[in-house]
Amino acid sequence: MREIDTVLFDLDDTLHDDTTAYLAAARTVAETIGAERGIDPGTLVDAYERAAMRFWSSLTAEHLTHTIAGQRERMWYEALLEVGFDDRALAQRAAARYGVARAGTILELAPGAVDVLAALRAHGCKLGLVTNGFAATHHEKIERLGLRRLMDAFFLADEVGMVKPDPELFRHACRVLGSDPARTAMVGDRYARDVVGALEAGLFAVLLDVHATPIPPGAPQPDAVVTSIGAVLDVIPVARLSR
Repeated sequence: MREIDTVLFDLDDTLHDDTTAYLAAARTVAETIGAERGIDPGTLVDAYERAAMRFWSSLTAEHLTHTIAGQRERMWYEALLEVGFDDRALAQRAAARYGVARAGTILELAPGAVDVLAALRAHGCKLGLVTNGFAATHHEKIERLGLRRLMDAFFLADEVGMVKPDPELFRHACRVLGSDPARTAMVGDRYARDVVGALEAGLFAVLLDVHATPIPPGAPQPDAVVTSIGAVLDVIPVARLSR
């Protein structure tokens, strides 16, 4: 039986519902642009969501040399192209408005997240955040969610120069926190990013399956699957942990 003394968490859609937050901000922008240009806001939001999913699913270390502001502008440009508007200036304005809308969005930790983090720390676990997010946006998000006081270390993609699922990123987090992969767990909502990389690095991998993720036949299986963050305490083999 493994005994875990360090737990790493993803941020977006793991410790908080980022999908709802970013789509709310996108709708705010789409409603303004829609009124100006006669575009159905729902259609534009859907196009932006597809552009965002393409970006984040294809993220590599090479993307880290560009700013998130520039990446957002490109996503809005792709969305506008999809609905028939080849307008880079409009994409630039949309990205700027989106940044303001995101900053005004209410952010809350997922129900049960604080209790899970507190219970793990009470039992001697070190806690780290491993995210493919950019420092320009995610440090503010960490502060707004109150995570600075709840965790021991933060590993943001552009600060460490690596993106999940690179197994070296997980090994790096283990070294910084004074543990090793055999005694470390990773909790995240993305199979390809969080589970695959963690397993390759030798961590205990927990999939928070909020997306009904299909795992390809024959692919490596997570060590545990949960559907809520509160259930993490039931599946991670932390020594002496009791609910």
